[in-house]
Amino acid sequence: MEFLPKELVQAMREAQAKTAKRRSRLRVVSGENSWPVLRRIAGGVVLDAAEVKHLRGNIGLYEGPRHLSNLLIVASEIENGELICRAKRETSITEKPPLDFVRAPDAPAGYLPRA
Repeated sequence: MEFLPKELVQAMREAQAKTAKRRSRLRVVSGENSWPVLRRIAGGVVLDAAEVKHLRGNIGLYEGPRHLSNLLIVASEIENGELICRAKRETSITEKPPLDFVRAPDAPAGYLPRA
């Protein structure tokens, strides 16, 4: 992109960010605030820097109405109009409570009462 005018490169980045925001169903929630996720990266998420300048702490990651995970954001930096948020920890949200023992693969699903 060295040979393209700076204005054209900037317009292309803005168009890509707008398309990614519209296409993504992912969003992060912190308290009462919610922002769309441009994309996920290994160990974090990328947001639009025009909407949020700094993000730190415990946030929820949602896909539509479904809560996917909780992330502990420890660092965020702005690069090319994107806020790159690095997570120290990501905890998946499950619908079942965690087991404190190993279930045998051939264990019965339940027992029938005596008739």
